[in-house]
Amino acid sequence: MQSPQTPYVNIAAYKFISFDDTAEKRPAFLEICQKNNLRGTVILSPEGINLFLAGLRHEIDAFLAWLRADARFADLIVKESYSEKQPFTRMLVKLKAEIITMKHPLIKPELGRAPFVEPKELKRWLDQGHDDEGRPVVMVDTRNGFEVDVGTFDNTVDYRISKFTEFPQVIEEHKADFEGKTVVTFCTGGIRCEKAAIHMQNIGYDHVYQLEGGILKYFEDVGGAHYNGDCFVFDYRTALSPELKETQTAQCFACRAVVTPREQLSPDYVPGKSCPHCAPKQRAAHESSSAAA
Repeated sequence: MQSPQTPYVNIAAYKFISFDDTAEKRPAFLEICQKNNLRGTVILSPEGINLFLAGLRHEIDAFLAWLRADARFADLIVKESYSEKQPFTRMLVKLKAEIITMKHPLIKPELGRAPFVEPKELKRWLDQGHDDEGRPVVMVDTRNGFEVDVGTFDNTVDYRISKFTEFPQVIEEHKADFEGKTVVTFCTGGIRCEKAAIHMQNIGYDHVYQLEGGILKYFEDVGGAHYNGDCFVFDYRTALSPELKETQTAQCFACRAVVTPREQLSPDYVPGKSCPHCAPKQRAAHESSSAAA
């Protein structure tokens, strides 16, 4: 819940929708965000919108009222969390070919969304060990490997991808592994797992769902049941707990690796300079250059 100690409202939202006038709308988006002192990123694409913004409550509410006045976004679902300070440093409105890059044909919103499972229903499936038709449920993490390392669901299939564009190939190569099973794709807020589920349908997966709202919505609705760890987020907070609170997890400025509280006790962890993941490489590089000299 929001409190006087956490005055900033952080919102994340996306929607796949035919959006052909992105170039014309970009100035208006930038103007309304700047007028309300918001910071973050809005991505506009022919396949829809994706946004991460933060501001005070009345500023966020003013932006959402403006956005939802457009019939295309009247039903936009927004996920909220709260922070003591503004998590973003600037305000950007970007035009892109895709709202999340997969480098596959654009999502066609008029063909409908991927099937989804609500957090409470997923928890029930995981509690009982199968879906309502008796099929085993397999969780597939569509995030990058370093995000997965912060936390993920129990018994998750993790292909250790380094970017989302790698997902289509790896999921095609392992299609036989999921025969007779129900697959639930998931990600931070829903956008990657929705696109992943649509792609999997397109290549012949029979029983595939996306986790509606992603991990953050799951935390909001049911907490951390069947989940180990925290959820990586792409702002200064680095990770949120199942209670949607900021954790002590950090990210190394030098190599971008996630640094756990335990790893922060290492002498190799120097904020802004190094961490246990990159310090050995830095030393080796220094020794190599010294030897060459």
